[in-house]
Amino acid sequence: MYTVSSFACPTRLVFGVDAHLQLPAIVAAGGAQRVFLVVDPALAEADITRAITASLGERQLALAIFAEVEPDPSDTTVHAAHDRCRAHEAQAIIAIGGGSTIDVAKSVAILMTNGGRIADYEGIEKFSTRPMPLYAVPTTAGTGSEVSGACVVTDTARNVKMAIRHAAFSPAQVAVLDPLAVSSMPAHVAAHAGIDAFVHAFESYLSKLANPFSDAVNLHAMKLIIGSLRQFVANRRNTQAAMDMLCGSSMAAMSFGVTGLGNVHCMAMPLGALFHIPHGLANALCLPTVAEFNLIANPARYADVAALLGVDCRGVSQLEAARMAVYAIRELCTDLGVPERLRDAGVTEDSLDELARRSYAADYNRWNPRHTTEADFRALFRRAF
Repeated sequence: MYTVSSFACPTRLVFGVDAHLQLPAIVAAGGAQRVFLVVDPALAEADITRAITASLGERQLALAIFAEVEPDPSDTTVHAAHDRCRAHEAQAIIAIGGGSTIDVAKSVAILMTNGGRIADYEGIEKFSTRPMPLYAVPTTAGTGSEVSGACVVTDTARNVKMAIRHAAFSPAQVAVLDPLAVSSMPAHVAAHAGIDAFVHAFESYLSKLANPFSDAVNLHAMKLIIGSLRQFVANRRNTQAAMDMLCGSSMAAMSFGVTGLGNVHCMAMPLGALFHIPHGLANALCLPTVAEFNLIANPARYADVAALLGVDCRGVSQLEAARMAVYAIRELCTDLGVPERLRDAGVTEDSLDELARRSYAADYNRWNPRHTTEADFRALFRRAF
């Protein structure tokens, strides 16, 4: 039996080699003459950024650039970008970067249309007007922020991460998936972002709210990600692997907006807030421990994942196949150079109680397949530490 649900992705996806060449025409067709570009500072002079800005100039579109986004962006950064965007009198926004950059652009789009400050929107979905047009060019194959209806921003006053959601749509009108955009990504960033993408599909597939449509998308997303992640990390200029990762990442993000996520993301959020660990790495650090914990809630689905991970499950029980999936997940993290313990990433032992408290308060029991108490979270953090 399935609860009443829905599945939609309003974002138009344009993908393939040199897909970025279509972006200026797409923006111009939307009627915008003044464009605000939010770009990762490390990519301000990258080939993909130069190509897009040159094409926008050829179409005589007035351009203002904001290249001051930090990892795990703060509300201070969002408001600085918003002030710049408003001063430019922008009519559309382009984001070139990873999840942090796209999340800042999404937040600015919301503020430009709905006013207020980021703190006004924490945890609620009360927007009366659709935000201004936003076009995203993801440069990491992981967050899926280009098709997600949520943006995550750190509230500097309280040192907590806030998830801001729009009730009706995914902010990026068009997402451009181009292998050129991810070709210069450092290997460790590619690894952590790729794990993040896998976790999106994995946790969405295990979610209490999974449905036939999300299942189909998540299974194929995992197939693409698992089949290409190692090769992509080894060579980010591997065009086929890059394309598979970009597509798999977007697919997974389409789905988790419907199904929610689980304990891996639940635990990663406070790790990022308290220790400023990049989101993908935080997910990778928690993944093996959480995967083992959740196994008993749905071994049949774990067995499905085992097959995707390349495990030979012939002649073994469903439960044993599920255990083999957890082993294969640990092996994947090891192959990609993920640190084995939280302490290796700077997490301190005296923080474990607070991390557990915040994780339980986030109420991911709405989606996580195994009910998890605060004491359970404490034990999970202790095991991962």
